[in-house]
Amino acid sequence: MIIELKNRSDFNYITDDSTKCNETTAFVLTNQNKKYVDSVTCKVITPSECLDILGIKDSIKIIGITGTNGKTTTAAAIYSILLDLGKKVAFQGTRGCFINEKRSEEKSLTTPPILQTMAKIKDAIDEKCEYFVMEVSSHAIEQKRIEGIEFALKIFTNVTQDHLDYHGTIDAYIAVKSEFFDDETPKLINKDDGKIRFNRKNCMTYGADNPSTYKVAAYSLKDGVSAVIQKFDKMYDFYSPLHGFFNLYNMLAAISAVDMLEVAPMEKICEAVESFGGVEGRMEVVSNDPLVIVDFAHTPDGMDKVLDALKDRNIVVVFGAGGDRDANKRPQMGNIANRYAKKVIVTSDNPRSENPEKIIEDIVAGIKDRSSLHVEVDRREAIKYALHVRGENEIVVILGKGDETYQEVQGEKIAFDDREVVCSLLV
Repeated sequence: MIIELKNRSDFNYITDDSTKCNETTAFVLTNQNKKYVDSVTCKVITPSECLDILGIKDSIKIIGITGTNGKTTTAAAIYSILLDLGKKVAFQGTRGCFINEKRSEEKSLTTPPILQTMAKIKDAIDEKCEYFVMEVSSHAIEQKRIEGIEFALKIFTNVTQDHLDYHGTIDAYIAVKSEFFDDETPKLINKDDGKIRFNRKNCMTYGADNPSTYKVAAYSLKDGVSAVIQKFDKMYDFYSPLHGFFNLYNMLAAISAVDMLEVAPMEKICEAVESFGGVEGRMEVVSNDPLVIVDFAHTPDGMDKVLDALKDRNIVVVFGAGGDRDANKRPQMGNIANRYAKKVIVTSDNPRSENPEKIIEDIVAGIKDRSSLHVEVDRREAIKYALHVRGENEIVVILGKGDETYQEVQGEKIAFDDREVVCSLLV
């Protein structure tokens, strides 16, 4: 990554690549490239110094969101609400980077390397943005990919089992998430989760079950999400076209966050929620007749939330599990599918370097009642089978990949989009 500078006498570029260093380029020292610092002969700067040089500090309000589930939808909702309130805003996360309603970058890491994030923040400032909303992954916290960034607000959604292939244990995973909230930065915490530690200074909370700053006083999940929020002694109501109890939390977090930023009265914030239609690949309706829904859920908790939101329907579920990732969650995912679905179809997800049949075997180990189980390694054939066996009043729910456009197999990314497959099969 190289950033060009203007009107400087000491250097004209900043890079995090030691091979690109020369007399006109400064090297920003990060946790990822520090092993190469002895090989560079150009000026070395810290991430904090880089932020100063780029004019980022005090020029834009940065909102960081972390949690196992809900990051993307909550971040996108905040972005949408701020835009509807007439603010200029950027959003960076799993779906890429967007600045003032225009996509500036395709999908990448949830939280890219620090210099790439700085470049996007600088682009947002150049486009007169007042806010930069970003997803913050546990990997990024652990690897210091947010080093030096000063957040105007930090938000926590939840912690459930995920990324244990990287963090080792759930306790280590929780510790990393907690690290993000140990300073005095204004923060918004899901009071109902109760797993992480956080500095209580400058902290507000949200929840549906426990006493909190922003508390759900009443709600309905019929035809979307309707709810009343209590903030101290005042009540505010909102409606969202999104479905599911988990989206009640996502919208509550988004509303609470925008209120903490003091952008507009709560009434206006709540009004803006209705125009947010959700995120591609998150409870996305691909077909209405038959009803086919695609979702990114790839953890036990994610699956539970999606399927619970549809529990009043007869479900045909298609799913797999990623290879080279935490294998312990696979039987749990099988068990959850078995609990909710009338018909369970287990297939391949992104097997990566693993044998997809072995991954499926791990999933099936968690399924006690196998009378409605069908195994099909080929994901396209599995989707085809689901559409074929679907009964008149049954819906097809395809989980795990959401809006991904590929399958990762033995180091190759092979074009594959669940949504396109469904549409082609229904022609």
